[in-house]
Amino acid sequence: MGIYFNPTNESFTQAKNSMIYVDKTELLEQLNLRLSTENKCIAVSHARRFGKSHAAGMIDAYYSLGCDSSKLFDNTKISSHADYKKYMNKYNVIHLDISSFWDFHKKDLIESIKERVYDDFKEIYAESLNYNKDIHVLLNEIYHKTTIQFVIIIDEWDCVIRNSDDKELVHSYLQFLHSLFKSEESKAFLALGYITGILPIKKIKDESALNNFREYTMLKSKPITKYYGFTEEEVKELCKKYDMDFDSVKAWYNGYLIDGIHMYNPNSVTQAMIDQDCDSYWRNTSSFSSINTFITMNYAGLKDDIMTMLAGGKIRVNPYTFKNDFSTIASKDDALTALIHLGYLGYDADRKKSFIPNHEVATAFELALQTGEWPEIAKAISTCDELLDETIDGNAERVAELIEQAHDTYTSILKYNDENSLSCVLTMAYFTAPGYYNIVREMPAGKGFDDFAFIPRSNAGFRPAMIVELKYNQSAETAIKQIKEKKYHGALSGYSDKILLVGINYNADGSDKKHHTCVIEEWRNS
Repeated sequence: MGIYFNPTNESFTQAKNSMIYVDKTELLEQLNLRLSTENKCIAVSHARRFGKSHAAGMIDAYYSLGCDSSKLFDNTKISSHADYKKYMNKYNVIHLDISSFWDFHKKDLIESIKERVYDDFKEIYAESLNYNKDIHVLLNEIYHKTTIQFVIIIDEWDCVIRNSDDKELVHSYLQFLHSLFKSEESKAFLALGYITGILPIKKIKDESALNNFREYTMLKSKPITKYYGFTEEEVKELCKKYDMDFDSVKAWYNGYLIDGIHMYNPNSVTQAMIDQDCDSYWRNTSSFSSINTFITMNYAGLKDDIMTMLAGGKIRVNPYTFKNDFSTIASKDDALTALIHLGYLGYDADRKKSFIPNHEVATAFELALQTGEWPEIAKAISTCDELLDETIDGNAERVAELIEQAHDTYTSILKYNDENSLSCVLTMAYFTAPGYYNIVREMPAGKGFDDFAFIPRSNAGFRPAMIVELKYNQSAETAIKQIKEKKYHGALSGYSDKILLVGINYNADGSDKKHHTCVIEEWRNS
């Protein structure tokens, strides 16, 4: 009916008509439970491209008086609930995307919002309302005239908080939100408040505009976790439908562990299915400059922790000291927590540890590090593709040289030299390989380094399977011999195509310098 007041169901219609649509309509059942209760205000702060705006369009379609969505919701999951039509298209809906106002109305933000909404009101109520009144008073007047409550949806609500240093504007904006969601009038006219953002609600001294909201974040979203992002089962079904290799899709896009559920970035999975190709799609829609902003902060141990996570490890973090504000980051924990909320790190709540969630995000870090302020890491990472190619081509001397460079770089950064550190070295040296391989660590055997099995995925193309082993103060030939003696009682035991055996030895003379040698042999399992 209007643009901001009682919108149509066009947004959700578009979503349902898309090539790939995953039904998340049961979120509405959760919202229906909150209608006109003390729990009627919810805030969803998830990473970009995680389905927040999709959900907002669905909420429009379901509640708005501006459309008839009965056919649109036929055969959806919510339609199996007995009373799902009880609330359908029964509410006055206001839907605002604050980022679209912010782009053009930084100085007159609140006035512009009210002007646009009031223009929609005039289409319905003409001059029967007094448009000189504050918006919450006007909403209450409409409610008393119609006895129809409001559902108010605000997308990117935190846009002002994230982008403005103008304390007066922030205060005015929060007072505006207070009038919509927490004023005395809103107790009558508001049926549901739904706001989305990237960051959780900022705790501002003497401001209580949003302290009545129940928050759902990248740290904890129960019971609505599965309605944002794609679950593993949903991704498996998509892979079957679009004939995509699930293991490859999992390596690229899995990893966000929220409330014990593995969630996938829906935008990236959708693009992978449409393009029939696993690639880093998120970097085309998000600014990776934010990674450098946080990982180059000079907090003790931050560089070590980033490198450990890039090498597959997990780092303990306290996410609850963060003040939900990018401008007030004061510790390593704050920097890591900011990256969790942005989706550049996952969070294991059981272990209270952060980690790199998947290969797509790892490539984001790769790009950031190559253009950032850690030149020694940038130089080492820039050789990863070359190392993989040289290994496949059997250029043993160059492989030894590149591994030596990586070994010197990463062990000096990690500041310790043991088998775990060496595992990090090999993982980082072949940093880009997970895009094509499932990499399996085998059991330790003998003095030196665990071996790694590189199992080609369906997108590996010409790349063969590989076993890579690093020995210490022995010989590359010894490493090859040890691999053969195992007779592949491991990840490649049933593999029949060509396998490369890569033996690497380093000799340390007590100094920081490590001399590496390499032998590469081709092998066919039988």
